[in-house]
Amino acid sequence: MTTKLPITESKPNSSLYEEDYHLWLMNTIHQLQQGKLAEVDMVNLIEELEAMVRSEKKAIRSNLRILLIHLLKYKYQSEKRTNSWLFTIREHRKRLRDDFKNSPSLKRYFLDVFEECYQDARELTADETGLTVDTFPVESPFSQEDTLNPDYLPE
Repeated sequence: MTTKLPITESKPNSSLYEEDYHLWLMNTIHQLQQGKLAEVDMVNLIEELEAMVRSEKKAIRSNLRILLIHLLKYKYQSEKRTNSWLFTIREHRKRLRDDFKNSPSLKRYFLDVFEECYQDARELTADETGLTVDTFPVESPFSQEDTLNPDYLPE
């Protein structure tokens, strides 16, 4: 798909980055498509690519924390279970599934941060529920596989 947008040659791409981000993106795409690598604003392009990597990892952590919080609430506050909790569990599993489908290498990151996210989820769940953090085991009662399993709910 090639998009035709105004391309500016009148100012350096690095100053365009500060003045019109969208146009900077379109210029950069055009320059790459045309093989004009010497004209590409490499400093800002690399910065943007690094930011994309950070953003994808941040999304994995956020979705995993929220999923684990709701699994903990579901397990340890069975009398307060709601359809909203089920929705949140399903939604964040789907988000993670979609992320892994689009970028399979993110599954390794998920595995690497699982325990840390579980510890965060323990604290956050305690804050949200009013239960003490000691209510929740130090080691996750959910395996990594169960956490992602669309049919799994803790009892």
